[in-house]
Amino acid sequence: VMVNESGASVYSASEAAREEFPDLDVVYRGAVSIGRRLMDPLAELVKIDPKSIGVGQYQHDVNPLALKRSLDDVVMSCVNAVGVDVNTASQQLLTYVSGLGPQLAKNIVTYRDEHGALSSREELKKVSRLGPKAFEQAAGFLRIRTGDNPLDASAVHPESYGIVETMARDLGFDVTDLLKNDMLRKKIDPNRYVTDSVGIPTLTDILAELDKPGRDPRKQFESFKFQEGIEKIEHVQPGMSLPGVVTNVTAFGAFV
Repeated sequence: VMVNESGASVYSASEAAREEFPDLDVVYRGAVSIGRRLMDPLAELVKIDPKSIGVGQYQHDVNPLALKRSLDDVVMSCVNAVGVDVNTASQQLLTYVSGLGPQLAKNIVTYRDEHGALSSREELKKVSRLGPKAFEQAAGFLRIRTGDNPLDASAVHPESYGIVETMARDLGFDVTDLLKNDMLRKKIDPNRYVTDSVGIPTLTDILAELDKPGRDPRKQFESFKFQEGIEKIEHVQPGMSLPGVVTNVTAFGAFV
Protein backbone atom coordinates (compact mmCIF):
# COMPACT_ATOMS: atom_id res chain seq x y z
CA VAL A 1 0.00 0.00 0.00
CA MET A 2 1.33 3.42 -0.97
CA VAL A 3 0.06 6.67 0.57
CA ASN A 4 1.04 10.11 -0.69
CA GLU A 5 2.88 11.90 2.12
CA SER A 6 2.79 15.38 0.57
CA GLY A 7 2.02 17.98 3.21
CA ALA A 8 2.37 15.60 6.17
CA SER A 9 5.30 17.60 7.54
CA VAL A 10 3.25 20.80 7.22
CA TYR A 11 0.43 19.25 9.24
CA SER A 12 2.78 17.84 11.90
CA ALA A 13 4.00 21.35 12.76
CA SER A 14 0.56 22.99 12.58
CA GLU A 15 -1.64 24.26 15.38
CA ALA A 16 -4.23 21.58 14.55
CA ALA A 17 -1.64 18.83 15.06
CA ARG A 18 -0.50 20.34 18.35
CA GLU A 19 -4.10 20.40 19.58
CA GLU A 20 -4.71 16.78 18.54
CA PHE A 21 -1.39 15.35 19.72
CA PRO A 22 0.17 17.74 22.25
CA ASP A 23 2.46 15.05 23.68
CA LEU A 24 3.78 13.63 20.39
CA ASP A 25 6.89 14.61 18.47
CA VAL A 26 6.33 16.11 15.00
CA VAL A 27 7.67 12.91 13.39
CA TYR A 28 4.95 10.80 15.04
CA ARG A 29 2.27 13.37 14.24
CA GLY A 30 3.22 13.12 10.58
CA ALA A 31 3.15 9.32 10.72
CA VAL A 32 -0.35 9.34 12.23
CA SER A 33 -1.53 11.73 9.54
CA ILE A 34 -0.21 9.49 6.75
CA GLY A 35 -1.90 6.45 8.32
CA ARG A 36 -5.19 8.30 8.60
CA ARG A 37 -5.00 9.23 4.92
CA LEU A 38 -5.32 5.56 4.08
CA MET A 39 -8.54 5.29 6.12
CA ASP A 40 -10.17 8.56 5.07
CA PRO A 41 -7.99 10.83 2.91
CA LEU A 42 -10.53 13.64 2.64
CA ALA A 43 -10.99 13.98 6.40
CA GLU A 44 -7.22 14.19 6.87
CA LEU A 45 -6.17 16.31 3.90
CA VAL A 46 -8.55 19.15 4.84
CA LYS A 47 -6.31 19.81 7.85
CA ILE A 48 -3.58 21.33 5.70
CA ASP A 49 -3.47 24.16 3.19
CA PRO A 50 -4.36 22.61 -0.20
CA LYS A 51 -1.34 24.16 -1.90
CA SER A 52 0.93 22.28 0.53
CA ILE A 53 -0.07 19.05 -1.21
CA GLY A 54 1.54 20.25 -4.43
CA VAL A 55 -0.79 21.15 -7.28
CA GLY A 56 1.60 21.61 -10.17
CA GLN A 57 5.05 22.73 -11.21
CA TYR A 58 4.03 26.36 -11.63
CA GLN A 59 1.75 26.81 -8.62
CA HIS A 60 4.09 29.46 -7.18
CA ASP A 61 3.73 31.53 -10.35
CA VAL A 62 -0.04 31.79 -9.93
CA ASN A 63 -1.64 34.66 -8.02
CA PRO A 64 -1.74 33.33 -4.40
CA LEU A 65 -5.24 34.65 -3.72
CA ALA A 66 -6.65 33.19 -6.94
CA LEU A 67 -4.94 29.86 -6.24
CA LYS A 68 -6.26 29.71 -2.68
CA ARG A 69 -9.78 30.60 -3.79
CA SER A 70 -9.81 27.91 -6.49
CA LEU A 71 -8.31 25.23 -4.25
CA ASP A 72 -10.71 26.03 -1.41
CA ASP A 73 -13.64 25.79 -3.84
CA VAL A 74 -12.48 22.34 -4.97
CA VAL A 75 -12.07 21.10 -1.39
CA MET A 76 -15.49 22.46 -0.40
CA SER A 77 -17.06 20.80 -3.42
CA CYS A 78 -15.50 17.45 -2.49
CA VAL A 79 -16.51 17.67 1.17
CA ASN A 80 -20.12 18.51 0.33
CA ALA A 81 -20.33 15.82 -2.35
CA VAL A 82 -19.21 13.15 0.13
CA GLY A 83 -21.06 14.48 3.17
CA VAL A 84 -19.84 14.83 6.76
CA ASP A 85 -20.71 12.87 9.90
CA VAL A 86 -21.43 15.73 12.28
CA ASN A 87 -20.70 13.60 15.36
CA THR A 88 -17.21 12.48 14.34
CA ALA A 89 -15.92 15.18 11.98
CA SER A 90 -13.02 17.39 12.97
CA GLN A 91 -13.34 21.16 13.15
CA GLN A 92 -11.23 21.45 9.99
CA LEU A 93 -13.57 19.16 8.04
CA LEU A 94 -16.72 20.93 9.25
CA THR A 95 -15.22 24.25 8.17
CA TYR A 96 -15.58 23.28 4.52
CA VAL A 97 -19.29 22.39 4.79
CA SER A 98 -21.41 24.86 2.86
CA GLY A 99 -22.87 27.52 5.16
CA LEU A 100 -20.56 26.88 8.13
CA GLY A 101 -17.02 28.24 8.09
CA PRO A 102 -14.40 28.23 10.88
CA GLN A 103 -16.47 29.79 13.68
CA LEU A 104 -19.61 27.69 13.29
CA ALA A 105 -17.46 24.57 12.85
CA LYS A 106 -15.79 25.37 16.17
CA ASN A 107 -19.17 25.99 17.80
CA ILE A 108 -20.45 22.59 16.63
CA VAL A 109 -17.43 20.82 18.12
CA THR A 110 -17.87 22.78 21.37
CA TYR A 111 -21.56 21.85 21.53
CA ARG A 112 -20.67 18.22 20.85
CA ASP A 113 -18.08 18.20 23.63
CA GLU A 114 -20.54 19.73 26.11
CA HIS A 115 -23.72 17.82 25.23
CA GLY A 116 -22.53 14.63 23.57
CA ALA A 117 -23.47 13.32 20.14
CA LEU A 118 -26.25 15.07 18.27
CA SER A 119 -29.35 12.91 17.82
CA SER A 120 -30.98 14.85 14.97
CA ARG A 121 -30.36 17.55 12.41
CA GLU A 122 -32.92 19.70 14.24
CA GLU A 123 -30.56 19.74 17.21
CA LEU A 124 -28.09 21.71 15.08
CA LYS A 125 -30.33 24.73 15.64
CA LYS A 126 -29.24 24.71 19.29
CA VAL A 127 -25.61 25.33 18.31
CA SER A 128 -24.49 28.86 19.15
CA ARG A 129 -24.84 31.31 16.23
CA LEU A 130 -26.08 28.64 13.82
CA GLY A 131 -29.10 30.46 12.44
CA PRO A 132 -31.84 29.50 9.96
CA LYS A 133 -29.84 30.46 6.87
CA ALA A 134 -26.73 28.50 7.93
CA PHE A 135 -28.94 25.52 8.80
CA GLU A 136 -30.64 25.70 5.41
CA GLN A 137 -27.29 25.68 3.60
CA ALA A 138 -25.50 23.07 5.72
CA ALA A 139 -28.12 20.56 6.88
CA GLY A 140 -28.19 18.48 3.69
CA PHE A 141 -24.44 17.87 3.86
CA LEU A 142 -24.33 16.88 7.54
CA ARG A 143 -25.06 13.25 8.43
CA ILE A 144 -26.25 11.77 11.73
CA ARG A 145 -25.75 8.01 11.40
CA THR A 146 -27.59 6.76 14.49
CA GLY A 147 -30.14 9.52 14.87
CA ASP A 148 -33.85 9.47 15.63
CA ASN A 149 -34.81 10.05 11.99
CA PRO A 150 -33.30 7.69 9.38
CA LEU A 151 -33.36 10.51 6.82
CA ASP A 152 -30.81 12.39 8.95
CA ALA A 153 -28.21 9.90 7.69
CA SER A 154 -28.99 10.69 4.07
CA ALA A 155 -28.42 13.59 1.69
CA VAL A 156 -32.14 14.39 1.67
CA HIS A 157 -32.55 17.95 2.97
CA PRO A 158 -34.89 18.45 5.96
CA GLU A 159 -37.03 20.67 3.74
CA SER A 160 -37.83 17.55 1.69
CA TYR A 161 -38.61 15.21 4.60
CA GLY A 162 -42.32 15.94 4.18
CA ILE A 163 -42.20 14.69 0.58
CA VAL A 164 -40.62 11.39 1.61
CA GLU A 165 -43.08 10.98 4.48
CA THR A 166 -45.97 11.57 2.08
CA MET A 167 -44.58 8.98 -0.34
CA ALA A 168 -44.34 6.42 2.47
CA ARG A 169 -47.80 7.27 3.81
CA ASP A 170 -49.38 6.92 0.36
CA LEU A 171 -48.01 3.38 0.22
CA GLY A 172 -49.27 2.59 3.71
CA PHE A 173 -45.83 2.36 5.31
CA ASP A 174 -43.42 4.52 7.28
CA VAL A 175 -40.12 6.04 6.14
CA THR A 176 -38.03 3.25 7.68
CA ASP A 177 -39.93 0.64 5.66
CA LEU A 178 -39.50 2.73 2.52
CA LEU A 179 -35.74 2.86 2.99
CA LYS A 180 -35.48 -0.88 3.55
CA ASN A 181 -37.80 -2.11 0.81
CA ASP A 182 -36.68 -1.69 -2.79
CA MET A 183 -40.01 -2.96 -4.13
CA LEU A 184 -41.88 -0.21 -2.30
CA ARG A 185 -39.65 2.49 -3.77
CA LYS A 186 -40.23 1.15 -7.28
CA LYS A 187 -43.97 1.77 -6.85
CA ILE A 188 -43.43 5.51 -6.37
CA ASP A 189 -44.48 7.70 -9.29
CA PRO A 190 -42.52 10.97 -8.93
CA ASN A 191 -44.99 12.81 -11.17
CA ARG A 192 -47.58 12.59 -8.38
CA TYR A 193 -45.45 14.75 -6.13
CA VAL A 194 -44.53 17.57 -8.50
CA THR A 195 -45.42 21.02 -7.16
CA ASP A 196 -44.58 24.61 -8.03
CA SER A 197 -41.51 24.41 -5.77
CA VAL A 198 -40.49 20.76 -6.33
CA GLY A 199 -39.81 19.50 -9.84
CA ILE A 200 -38.90 16.16 -11.38
CA PRO A 201 -35.10 16.72 -11.08
CA THR A 202 -35.42 17.22 -7.30
CA LEU A 203 -37.71 14.22 -6.92
CA THR A 204 -35.36 12.09 -9.01
CA ASP A 205 -32.46 13.04 -6.71
CA ILE A 206 -34.55 12.21 -3.64
CA LEU A 207 -35.48 8.77 -4.98
CA ALA A 208 -31.87 8.06 -5.94
CA GLU A 209 -30.81 8.94 -2.41
CA LEU A 210 -33.49 6.69 -0.91
CA ASP A 211 -32.02 3.78 -2.88
CA LYS A 212 -28.66 4.25 -1.15
CA PRO A 213 -29.13 6.64 1.78
CA GLY A 214 -25.90 8.28 2.89
CA ARG A 215 -23.94 6.56 0.14
CA ASP A 216 -20.27 7.49 -0.22
CA PRO A 217 -19.63 8.42 -3.86
CA ARG A 218 -15.94 7.58 -3.55
CA LYS A 219 -14.65 4.35 -5.06
CA GLN A 220 -13.48 1.45 -2.93
CA PHE A 221 -9.76 1.57 -2.15
CA GLU A 222 -7.70 -0.88 -4.14
CA SER A 223 -4.14 -1.76 -3.18
CA PHE A 224 -1.75 -1.28 -6.07
CA LYS A 225 0.38 -4.16 -7.31
CA PHE A 226 3.68 -3.42 -9.00
CA GLN A 227 5.26 -5.72 -11.56
CA GLU A 228 7.15 -8.48 -9.77
CA GLY A 229 10.85 -8.72 -10.53
CA ILE A 230 11.24 -5.01 -11.37
CA GLU A 231 13.29 -3.70 -8.46
CA LYS A 232 16.07 -1.65 -10.10
CA ILE A 233 16.33 0.74 -13.02
CA GLU A 234 18.49 -1.88 -14.74
CA HIS A 235 15.48 -4.19 -14.84
CA VAL A 236 13.56 -1.77 -17.05
CA GLN A 237 13.94 -2.36 -20.79
CA PRO A 238 12.68 -0.38 -23.82
CA GLY A 239 9.22 -1.45 -24.93
CA MET A 240 8.15 -2.85 -21.55
CA SER A 241 4.61 -2.07 -20.36
CA LEU A 242 4.57 -1.63 -16.58
CA PRO A 243 1.90 -0.50 -14.10
CA GLY A 244 2.68 2.54 -11.98
CA VAL A 245 1.24 5.42 -9.97
CA VAL A 246 1.83 8.91 -11.35
CA THR A 247 2.47 11.23 -8.40
CA ASN A 248 3.43 14.38 -10.28
CA VAL A 249 3.69 15.69 -13.84
CA THR A 250 6.21 18.38 -14.80
CA ALA A 251 7.54 20.00 -17.96
CA PHE A 252 10.54 17.67 -17.91
CA GLY A 253 8.70 14.42 -17.23
CA ALA A 254 6.47 12.50 -14.87
CA PHE A 255 7.21 11.09 -11.42
CA VAL A 256 6.00 7.48 -11.28
